[in-house]
Amino acid sequence: KMAAYEKGRAAAAPVPAGVSGLPEPGRAAPGGGGLAEGSAAEFLLRAGVTAMVREALLKVLEARPAEPVSFLAEYFERLVLAEAAAEPPGPPQRLARALWYVCLAHHSHRTAFDSNAGAAYEVLGCGGRRRAAGVDGRLYSELLRRICQRGAAPAEAAAELLRRVRCRDHEAVPFDVFRYGVLTCCVLLEFAAKADALFAVLGAGDSADTRLCQAVLRALEDALGAGHGSRPGCYLEAGSRLGPDRLALAMDQALQERKLSSSMSREEFLRKATALFIAKVKPVE
Repeated sequence: KMAAYEKGRAAAAPVPAGVSGLPEPGRAAPGGGGLAEGSAAEFLLRAGVTAMVREALLKVLEARPAEPVSFLAEYFERLVLAEAAAEPPGPPQRLARALWYVCLAHHSHRTAFDSNAGAAYEVLGCGGRRRAAGVDGRLYSELLRRICQRGAAPAEAAAELLRRVRCRDHEAVPFDVFRYGVLTCCVLLEFAAKADALFAVLGAGDSADTRLCQAVLRALEDALGAGHGSRPGCYLEAGSRLGPDRLALAMDQALQERKLSSSMSREEFLRKATALFIAKVKPVE
């Protein structure tokens, strides 16, 4: 019992400062330049860690990613890479960071998306020699092009969309125009993904009955035509309201036509479906 008692006392006894390699409170660590003075909270404040972690947590709450740990790892990695640069980042680095910002949150998360779009706008606007305030049209157009490359939208649809929302290379782009272009590109990608999922229901593989495809495209066009909002997302919402009963009715009517029918490819269906969306996009004046 005595042996056990003495063993327990030894385990509970505090370790003298310096034995564990940790500095005493109020003393600087050897070679630490005085960074370890004071309490742990003071050290974190002086090192900027508190503000950095707070900002990272706010980003997590705004974006609400599916993998928060992976999100934080990428967030801090980008911070390290940005701080490692000795000079202000050039256009490629700023474009990459702006693209990361606008893809953090889904466009349906209005507050988070607007906040990230504002951060991307500031990133692209810094470090340049501009005569007018705002992001120049060249960087703005390049950012939109990179957004469109992230999804499966047909190249023709992406090119036509960029023609509608682009600005001249040396033109100063206001934030509302910037946000509209970014949002429209994000909605196009989701619209194309939904159209691709719809095609998977129509047939097997990369082809489907042309009558079914045309019937679904007509129903989709009717649903899009019912929306008269000014937001790009309203047309995505209109397409989402295209219920299974309405689709089933359109497909049943198409199959009742006793005509020989060819097949439509996935690429053609996506091209026609996204063209319906592009036709609803209001061009930037």
